[in-house]
Amino acid sequence: MKKLSILSIALILLGLQAFKIPPNKPVTSSSKIKTWKSLFDGKTLAGWHNYNRKGEVKNWIVEDGSLVCPGGIEGGDIVTDKQYANFELSWDWKIEKGANSGVLYHVVEDPKFPYTSETGPEYQIIDDLGWPEKLEDWQKTGCDYAMHLPNNNKKLMPVGEWNTSKIIFNKGHVEHWLNGKKILSFTAWDADWNKKKAEGKWKDHPDYGTAKTGVIALQEHGKKTFYKNIWIKEL
Repeated sequence: MKKLSILSIALILLGLQAFKIPPNKPVTSSSKIKTWKSLFDGKTLAGWHNYNRKGEVKNWIVEDGSLVCPGGIEGGDIVTDKQYANFELSWDWKIEKGANSGVLYHVVEDPKFPYTSETGPEYQIIDDLGWPEKLEDWQKTGCDYAMHLPNNNKKLMPVGEWNTSKIIFNKGHVEHWLNGKKILSFTAWDADWNKKKAEGKWKDHPDYGTAKTGVIALQEHGKKTFYKNIWIKEL
């Protein structure tokens, strides 16, 4: 095997740096590789705004490289400036004891919808063990909130430690991942999905889950919640 020259090695290294791939993301061999993009720069709230509101975001801050909802500051959920349809979304998160949050997608901004959850499906994030009231299974971390339950692959880190989650939405095929394991999958808008919606929490919310594109939301629900390494790849 011929030895590579110093110049050749330098060119290879520069070429590798040209591909922005987030930490812990697999490199595929597909000829149609899409670029991962960061939704949080670790320093500012650029690219985010309060749901249904303009102006400065005051109830979320940046703390030690994390996007943080401190709790106790009323202001509501934050959402991305850009809308997304089909995507793979990955992020790291941790919560304090008794906290409740979530990541929602296909959220529609309109004054007739006071809450992001009225239109956007939610990857639930909550203190399963420390919540002051009894939680139903459909309310626990990793759920497609009030619709689909996680399987036995669900393994949570203790409160105060970082978890990694992922949502894949691709033309109605949906997956939730937690700490490297797929914990649920379902098909949006099929017969089972419609039955769950008609019989459950969203039966009186006709617009829930119907949008095929929308903004991504981080939920503000009291207590301290941390997010970082928020990456998205459009599919």
